[in-house]
Amino acid sequence: MPRATITQVAARAGVSVASASRALNGQIASAETIAKVEKAASELGYVADATAQSLKRGRTFQLAYAVADIGNPVYVEMMTAIQKVTSASGYRLILSSTGDASSSVDVVRDLSRGYVDGLIISPLRVTPELLDALSAVPVPVVVLGRVPGDAGFDTVRADSLTAMRQVVDHLAERSHRDLAFINGPVDTTPGAFRRDGFTAAVAAHPEVRAQSVVATDFTIAAGYEAAIPLLSGAERPHAVIAANDLIGVGVLRAAEDLGLSVPGDLAVTGIDDTELAAVMRPGLTSVDMGAAERGRVAAELLLARIADAERPTQTVAVAPRLVVRGSTLESTERAGIPLAPVDLGRAAG
Repeated sequence: MPRATITQVAARAGVSVASASRALNGQIASAETIAKVEKAASELGYVADATAQSLKRGRTFQLAYAVADIGNPVYVEMMTAIQKVTSASGYRLILSSTGDASSSVDVVRDLSRGYVDGLIISPLRVTPELLDALSAVPVPVVVLGRVPGDAGFDTVRADSLTAMRQVVDHLAERSHRDLAFINGPVDTTPGAFRRDGFTAAVAAHPEVRAQSVVATDFTIAAGYEAAIPLLSGAERPHAVIAANDLIGVGVLRAAEDLGLSVPGDLAVTGIDDTELAAVMRPGLTSVDMGAAERGRVAAELLLARIADAERPTQTVAVAPRLVVRGSTLESTERAGIPLAPVDLGRAAG
């Protein structure tokens, strides 16, 4: 069946096309005209052409969220929070995977061709090429992460330095003296700041001996591969701090395959406090980096920037919170510790 047109709606309502268009687009029109036009549109099953409306208004009512790995549960949690805010304001959210640094630049350039009204990006690596591409985007941009202070973007940051201090303090308080840190690639933003945070946190505990290992990626497989030789050696650590929960799960699997008890033989912690950390057995002690809060703030900053392009740029840091679970608690202690509830209905990536 042919799609009804605005001309047909106007004819049935007995008004001009211009009057019908004004009535349907919320512009100035009499109550009588609006009622007649809406009745005619309903009877004909008229649906406005979103593309045409976007062209007329100079807006697409679409926003983009670009991340390096759409399978990472942290990004899924951020996306859910972003979408909740943006959909309430009438925007559709488009998800884009950027992959490596060069691909990020390509994605940003594609998104700058009029497809969206704004962009939220969470890059793993912030290169000069990426900053140049972001600066050339003709729509507002919010960065989830860190950029140079003069870059001119609204940003929302995690506090990796405080997160690492909370983890190291927790383990040191439990008399763990030999700590190992399994990081992801240090040329990434989280890798660099979590490395620096670990170094600073250990320096505050002279009684602690520390070593660091760099995994090839922030994934379960990379965590497992890095953990096997670390846990098989003669200098096996008392506790392992993983740079994120995915690496932490890899460590738990490696410990199980090597016959090590967690936390009896080895304490393990992660970072991000994803749903994955809560459903592991034992549950993985982790640091809540406020993924949902960062997503919510980023979305609100983007909408505010769309409404007022001249407003001063903002940088917001979200505070971390240590969540203690069974991977660092003996069974006798777990009964006295209120553990975070598990929401099995929430996506875990």
